[in-house]
Amino acid sequence: MLIAIDHGNHGIKTVHHNFVSGLARHSVRPPMADEVLEYKGEYWTLSGHRLPYRRDKTRDESFFILSLFAIVKELAYAGPLPTTEKIDLAVGLPPEHYGILKDKFRNYFKRNESIQFCFNEKPITILIRDVFVYPQAFAAIAPQKGQLKHHLRLFLVDIGGYTTDVLLLRQGKPDMQFCRSLESGVITMNNDIIRRVGALHDMQIEDEHISAVLCGKETILPAEVKETIRRSAEQHAKDILDQLRELKVDLRSNPAVFIGGGSKLFRDYLERSPLVASASFVEEINANAIGYQAMAEGQLSLLRA
Repeated sequence: MLIAIDHGNHGIKTVHHNFVSGLARHSVRPPMADEVLEYKGEYWTLSGHRLPYRRDKTRDESFFILSLFAIVKELAYAGPLPTTEKIDLAVGLPPEHYGILKDKFRNYFKRNESIQFCFNEKPITILIRDVFVYPQAFAAIAPQKGQLKHHLRLFLVDIGGYTTDVLLLRQGKPDMQFCRSLESGVITMNNDIIRRVGALHDMQIEDEHISAVLCGKETILPAEVKETIRRSAEQHAKDILDQLRELKVDLRSNPAVFIGGGSKLFRDYLERSPLVASASFVEEINANAIGYQAMAEGQLSLLRA
């Protein structure tokens, strides 16, 4: 079975699921938890509090355990959970980190032995046969890349959890010599807004409050707090565009495709900005995972031919 996973600093996305990149470890099985994973003698549950940002996600087992949750969710989506399964994984990295970290990321998941764990007390054994690693952003538009060939130059802008990743396409093909990663994603914005709301309004809010306000959902937050959130988000979007211009990414003379959860939050401002002449949006939060799967299916077909 082929399973694609997008390992975001803010959230884990598969083709059919997404959840916060947060874990809680327990020495004994936690009561009343809906999803409990037992691995190497410890119990794990998903948490709404994301892990601290890490550029290199291979430094401990956290993202591997998050991947086990993702794998179980995809297995359950396909049917009853099996006791054993052979799996191919398709994953990705920011374009700027791709060349440096792709082998390390592949080896992090490609274990030489079977992986044994329990999910809700059901024993499961998986063997990860192969791991395919692709560049983020480009993967998100891979299913539609044929439609982008007529553009001489086009920038992909992936506004994610902690980073904003930029990749240049020349006639639909990625130019890996021009890829940048800015530490200016949604997490940095949320941290700034949380501090600002605390200082201006003496109120404690969380990431979920900010997302709800920016997505137009109902909340009980006072009007002045909502306005602070909206103005701060608009300023953060402007800061991203200003940083892109400093990198010679001029979106007044080149079309852009915006990807990622941050792009969805900032869409209204990006469409109105005089710094953006032509913008289209890929709003599916799992677009990278869908792209990883499509690219891996093509690669596997070639290998099996």
